[in-house]
Amino acid sequence: MRRSRFHLAFPVHDLQAARTFYGDILGCPEGRSADTWVDFDLDGHQIVAHLAKDPARPPTHKVVDGDDVPVPHFGLILTVRRWRLLADRLVEAGAAFVIEPHVRFAGTAGEQHTMFVLDPSGNALEFKAFADETRIFATDD
Repeated sequence: MRRSRFHLAFPVHDLQAARTFYGDILGCPEGRSADTWVDFDLDGHQIVAHLAKDPARPPTHKVVDGDDVPVPHFGLILTVRRWRLLADRLVEAGAAFVIEPHVRFAGTAGEQHTMFVLDPSGNALEFKAFADETRIFATDD
């Protein structure tokens, strides 16, 4: 059975900077575009960068397992191998990490690799990976 895909539209202040970040750094193929927006394929999901006069609203932060997590944020759950490759690519590109790549909730059902990065317009993204993907929604008993 085919999984549903999500669609997310978000503001950016510079479409070329968005193309560089989402296309070149994250590796998202570009889809349709116009003078004021660009579609990207984020692992099969449609995300759309819309040129906005007002910058993205700065995220608030909530403490999660000792990390100051930006809210709102969006991202992907990757395999550990893909997560590590992306972490290396982001480090090499000099990405603006909000939270450096590391393991969160160590030793619990929710143990995960996580990292948070800002795009050039200040939108927060989280990329995470679980060693055992069956534990994505697991709770500690």
